[in-house]
Amino acid sequence: MTDSRHALIIANDRYTDQGLKKLRAPAQDAAALEKVLHDPQIGDFEVQVVHNASADVMRRRIQGFFNDRRRADTLLLHFSCHGLKSESGELYFAASDTEPPLLAATAVPSQFVRSCMSVTRAGRSVLFLDCCYGGAFSRGSSSVRASGDVNVLESFAKDEPVSGRGWAVITASDSMEYAFEGSRLADDSSAPQPSVFTHAVVDGLETGEADLDADGKVSLDDLYEYVYRQVQEQNPHQTPKKAADLHGELHLAHSRRGRIKIVADDSPPRLQNALKSDDVLTRQGAVLELQKRLQHTELPVAEGARQHLEEVARNDIQQIAVMASDALGKIRLAPSPDHLDFGLVPKGSAPRKQSVTMHGPPLARHCVAQPKESWLRVDPTGSGLEVHVDTAAEGRLSGDIVLKGVADESVIHVDAEVAPAHEPGRTEPEPGPAHDSTTPPHEADGKRQTVVIGPPGAPPRPEQPPVSATRAPRTDRRAPSLAGAALALAVAAIGTLVLAMQRAVVAIVERGEEGVHGTIEDNVREYGALTPLIVCLVTGAAALVAGAVARHDLETRQEHYTRQAASSTQTLTSVAKGLAIPALVLAVLAGIAYLVGSPHW
Repeated sequence: MTDSRHALIIANDRYTDQGLKKLRAPAQDAAALEKVLHDPQIGDFEVQVVHNASADVMRRRIQGFFNDRRRADTLLLHFSCHGLKSESGELYFAASDTEPPLLAATAVPSQFVRSCMSVTRAGRSVLFLDCCYGGAFSRGSSSVRASGDVNVLESFAKDEPVSGRGWAVITASDSMEYAFEGSRLADDSSAPQPSVFTHAVVDGLETGEADLDADGKVSLDDLYEYVYRQVQEQNPHQTPKKAADLHGELHLAHSRRGRIKIVADDSPPRLQNALKSDDVLTRQGAVLELQKRLQHTELPVAEGARQHLEEVARNDIQQIAVMASDALGKIRLAPSPDHLDFGLVPKGSAPRKQSVTMHGPPLARHCVAQPKESWLRVDPTGSGLEVHVDTAAEGRLSGDIVLKGVADESVIHVDAEVAPAHEPGRTEPEPGPAHDSTTPPHEADGKRQTVVIGPPGAPPRPEQPPVSATRAPRTDRRAPSLAGAALALAVAAIGTLVLAMQRAVVAIVERGEEGVHGTIEDNVREYGALTPLIVCLVTGAAALVAGAVARHDLETRQEHYTRQAASSTQTLTSVAKGLAIPALVLAVLAGIAYLVGSPHW
């Protein structure tokens, strides 16, 4: 994203001239577009809206918008109004006081807008035109008639901008096509509803569906392709057009769709050859090297290693696949804490904030946070995230923040209770940063407390939150319990295998002393070697099943487990798997040897 992003939305739906019919969509379009562009999790633009302004005000706001900008700025100008063409072929944008016989004096010429775009110092300027083009005006007539071609893009592409500046224009329709509002023409009268074009822009940005290449960002090209498809699907007679002169790719918004996509750097050829080697030890060494690259500070390098490890985990033998899986487990998203409770906060107070630390290597900390509630806001910090709660809405608030990384997702649950500022009978926190992220939690007598910073010179004191505002984090012991059971079963399998082997050795020695007069079945039965062998097979298999169930529950219900519970579950299941598999293999081999050899001995 660029350093500074600014948007100006001009929406005109009411006109004093009777020849310009009232438009239904601009007001609603302006509100929806302002919301999605201003959202720091999507567009992160500073947005201004000019609604039903006169031509003079429109010209002043447009020129002021493009003035005093820097090379690092990105500017977006959106028109939602009537577009008119004079008899000489010039394109004008209608203002609330536009008089069709006096377009030059009472409307905004497209050339004026193009001139402002050409001389701005901003590095990139984007123009969206969602206009109903009424055609040419004829002298002596009191209405606009549709004659001739508007050719919108030609009005903006004929003059080159200042060298090095990038520009783009996307229009809802061109020539004499009309911009549709819903299923009707823009100048038809009915209840307000968003225009087809602007609705597609808002929907594509808000849902992230406009991120066609799934790279975590919505580029200008992505958005145009998405809008073109959506508009054509709803109204084949309306054709959006685009003209641009940009150096590099322009990203208009963050994407809320899917996980982050990082273009991976290829691993060195020697490392790739080692992964394909027939020698097990060589492949193990390659996995160890990939583990080191997975920790790299350069994300493309780490992403390349992750992709190779995923392939190894899927396709290699179990011993090496386990190594790769364990390495991949270290880059899972690990927010701490994964549950935030803001307690009781007064309505209308300054937004409260708390910090979340992201643990692990750089690849594990690289994620996009998507709040599921409008009262939640998330800002990135050097060590993780800063979560803000809007106190405008009264009541008990509960919502989630979904974190999406390159390989997995995680959830931070947030609770708060917003009460009236002076509700009788309730204790409210002192004014000031009572729940600020800089206020550290303390442990006192085994209970967590929050230090409240009072007036200057006053000593810190622990806050006493009301009982109704104190909630324990959502935790579940199912996965850790299953993991513990898996480990216990795996240890039991090892123990019974050792016992079976001891009894088998004694039976074999006894059989050797009997010479031709005995059979191995009698000696095995006498010393009971088969029973612990069977128990070993059963407990080993049960250990693997319990571990698999624990891992599945942890992956599908991550929001129910703390980071510590998830870590202990992964550790216990890994150890249980490492014990159970060798025990099962040896038990099976011993059983096969007994079945094959007993008839001959």
